[in-house]
Amino acid sequence: MPKVAVIGAGLIGRSWANVFARAGWDVTLTDADAATLEAAPALIRAALDDLAGHGLVADAAGAAGRIKLVRTLAGALEGAEFVQENLPERVEVKTAIFAELDRLAAPDTILASSTSAIVASRFTESLKGRARCLVAHPVNPPHLVPIVELCGAPWTSPETITRARAVFEGVGQRPIEVKREVDGFILNRLQGALLSEAFRLVGEDYVTPQDLDDTIRHGLGLRWAFMGPIETAELNAPEGMRDYCARYAHSLKSVPLKPARPDVWDEPNVSRVIAAWGASPGRAALLKKSEWRDRELAALAAHKKRRGV
Repeated sequence: MPKVAVIGAGLIGRSWANVFARAGWDVTLTDADAATLEAAPALIRAALDDLAGHGLVADAAGAAGRIKLVRTLAGALEGAEFVQENLPERVEVKTAIFAELDRLAAPDTILASSTSAIVASRFTESLKGRARCLVAHPVNPPHLVPIVELCGAPWTSPETITRARAVFEGVGQRPIEVKREVDGFILNRLQGALLSEAFRLVGEDYVTPQDLDDTIRHGLGLRWAFMGPIETAELNAPEGMRDYCARYAHSLKSVPLKPARPDVWDEPNVSRVIAAWGASPGRAALLKKSEWRDRELAALAAHKKRRGV
């Protein structure tokens, strides 16, 4: 069986262990924090059981049994053909761990980072094996949301991207290639543009945050669950994309006369949005809501699998 080393046993690391184990890979999971590592198996098994209930995992026990906890980085890397790193989002942390990964891993092992904000050129430039390093940015949680953004540094070899794409396709994910480095990659740039406009519209009192969320939940989000914005546009005009642009480009160009500015994330706008949204329900309630989200994502994933979309 192929083997992956998952570095970091937090939320994203546990989810990656789930992804690879349910696809038949052997997984070594390591974390510098002993308590985090010890807690991981039960949490992963619970997630696998939930997936099994939706028909997304055939053998939850078997998948859980393929995950091995390892105390040392060297031990985790032994025999691994792929590494998925999931440590905190700080350049110095990424630089240090990738130096160790490059030193300890076999020369042909691919080294991937789950970073959502730091391009690979910032922490791999000085590495002897920098050609085998890349970002493989998932969406939280990757065992339920399959997209993975593959983004290499200028020195990442084409073979590395090709091999990484094959790995992720083989474990049931949906990799896309970011053809050259850009801050935020693709998903977070799209998400950030939408969220910034949402904060502007709520902060300037055009709409309540609840009604704005309903606009996505019961509007755009329904289509976006099975097609992207470009395909959506193509289907919104009888003659396709050229027809859509001819019909609607003028009105769309006139809409962003006042685009969201970076200060929508500063005070006092943040306080206005939070006040309109309401007080946080607390950590326990947020955890319960996150569990509800994961169940709904699993149900949606099962539906899309049945429909082939």
